[in-house]
Amino acid sequence: MPPVVIRVWDIPVRLFHWLLVLLVIALFVTGKLGGNWLEWHQRAGVGVIGLVLFRVIWGFVGSTHARFASFLRGPSAVFAYVKNFRQRPLPHDIGHNPMGALSVVAMLLVLLAQAVLGLFANDDIMLEGPYARLVSKETSDFLTKLHKLNADVIIGLVCLHLAAIAFAYFYKKENLVKPMFTGEKASDSDAIPSIAPPIWRAWLVAAGVALALYFVLKR
Repeated sequence: MPPVVIRVWDIPVRLFHWLLVLLVIALFVTGKLGGNWLEWHQRAGVGVIGLVLFRVIWGFVGSTHARFASFLRGPSAVFAYVKNFRQRPLPHDIGHNPMGALSVVAMLLVLLAQAVLGLFANDDIMLEGPYARLVSKETSDFLTKLHKLNADVIIGLVCLHLAAIAFAYFYKKENLVKPMFTGEKASDSDAIPSIAPPIWRAWLVAAGVALALYFVLKR
């Protein structure tokens, strides 16, 4: 059967993805610049917490392929996917493939950990996280070291993510970037298109996360 174009990624998922890309870039740039830029570094970190929390909730109440239940699979599925790397043509997954699903979860967890660690970090000069005073200076310094070490982990995950995109494009002949702009993907005629909930649900989740962060981080 000829491939058909179906809706895969809803608008909230696509906005989350590109906003997260921008914020991660902002975090690394402002972290390297230091000084007064660290205030923007903190703001970007809070933004990452909000985005990750939104994505986690959307993973349960969002559209078909945005839900964790649609792409999180057990170890056997991951091993089977890796084993079939030499298969030609390689199957094109509608949403995240088993390896991509692990990448999504790892990225969410590591970014959330990084942002939370930043809440307790300090730069020993002029700025500290909103919760740094709730712990001892020694604890804050230790969490600051973890914050810096975890930044290298994020760089590694980003490189793996980019390598996976390149692998899909050159080896599988699959463009993973375009669907994150258009929301659409070419697939088999029997593929299940994503059923998106009403957009007000996304606004409600976003407002709830923003309100929760405001009260939690209010000093």
